[in-house]
Amino acid sequence: MRSLLALILNIIWLLTAGWSLFLGYVLAGIIACIFVVTIPFGLASFRIAGFVIWPFGREVVDTHRGGVGSALGNVLWFLIAGWWLAIGHIVTAVAQAITIIGIPLAWANIKLIPVTCFPFGKEVVGSDAARARMFPTAR
Repeated sequence: MRSLLALILNIIWLLTAGWSLFLGYVLAGIIACIFVVTIPFGLASFRIAGFVIWPFGREVVDTHRGGVGSALGNVLWFLIAGWWLAIGHIVTAVAQAITIIGIPLAWANIKLIPVTCFPFGKEVVGSDAARARMFPTAR
């Protein structure tokens, strides 16, 4: 039942906001890949684009591998591209929240803002894997 709901929400998401946000992230990734030094930023943008096109049933988790490089990358990303992309999420969230059906989509848009602003040191996993990381079973 949960996967059917995720499928329905993903289809509605794709039609209402997913495609435009996806294109924004792909454009940011292409621009970032112009220079060799900024390729990690482009890869981060492509990773988020894959998540933003089909977000329901998946979550972003902290990798606990981020160090000073990730922190510096996050600051640079936020100043150059993160806040622009976050504005895109806010605008689409406001538009989606106008209808009752769009409220869960608007909430998903708001939940995407932290990874939009600070993508380094994060990874996208299935919701079940994220729950398993948060609540490991005692053996």
